[in-house]
Amino acid sequence: MKLFIQIPCFNEANTLAITLRDLPREVPGFDTVEWLIIDDGSSDETVRVARENGVDHVIQHTRNQGLARGFMTGLETCLSLGADVIVNTDADNQYNANDIPALIRPILEHDAEIVVGTRPIETIGHFSPAKKILQKLGSWVVRVASKTDIPDAPSGFRAISRSAAQRLMVFSDYTYTLETIIQAGQKNMAITSVPIRVNADLRPSRLLKSIPSYIKSSVITIIRIFVIYRPFRFFGTIGAVFVSAGFLIGLRFLWFYFNGNGNGHIQSLILAGLLLSIGFQTFLIAFIADLQAANRKLLEDIRFRTRRQD
Repeated sequence: MKLFIQIPCFNEANTLAITLRDLPREVPGFDTVEWLIIDDGSSDETVRVARENGVDHVIQHTRNQGLARGFMTGLETCLSLGADVIVNTDADNQYNANDIPALIRPILEHDAEIVVGTRPIETIGHFSPAKKILQKLGSWVVRVASKTDIPDAPSGFRAISRSAAQRLMVFSDYTYTLETIIQAGQKNMAITSVPIRVNADLRPSRLLKSIPSYIKSSVITIIRIFVIYRPFRFFGTIGAVFVSAGFLIGLRFLWFYFNGNGNGHIQSLILAGLLLSIGFQTFLIAFIADLQAANRKLLEDIRFRTRRQD
């Protein structure tokens, strides 16, 4: 059994050595433990620090491609190197490495294929109130979209079995955390969470450049999640709103019309017709998007079978 611990990095020379210092070299249940660094186009000494601190494998992007791409590069590399279980953690030492055995235990006991570490959000002092609210909102959206019960969906501290890693595919460039959980739920993978500890804050979050930008990116990510993974529900809801509004306005016109006052409310009839037409077209989009989602699932299944054969 081979365990890989992967760390996506972007200009992490100041914190990477601290993170690596706490990583285990032996974990019960595994014959070997190897470390992998994904250097996402860093301009500092990240690679040098990684090599000096005993990292087994270093993969480099020629330019920065974002956290999600770094995560997927790591999974693909770990799979090609024969990983049985992959642990993903951050280079800022946010997560307590001593919790890795607890994180992978459900996989070793065949209770789960993906395990997400749940942070004590309410007690983390360096998390602003706005960030805590957005963390909860993101987790709620993921629970609705994936039909899973993961309390801390944005957590990047997670363990993934080989078969689960072969089936994951991230479309977002912003972050992988929410999307991978939704995929797991849709593919009926066994996913669970375990409580973990966090370390002191070493640097500001790279994803949280500012509250407005974080809110903007989070909202866009949430909308994309519903469009990609719940397209019929997303467009169907919009269509239902337009149809309902058009129907009510149309009823209003009919009320005035049958009471002899229809001539003064012709604008209501035009608006009702316009809203009903938009609603009908949106429903058609919902059906088309749902068919595309079904086709995507077939392509993902073909990709999974091909990777297993390789």
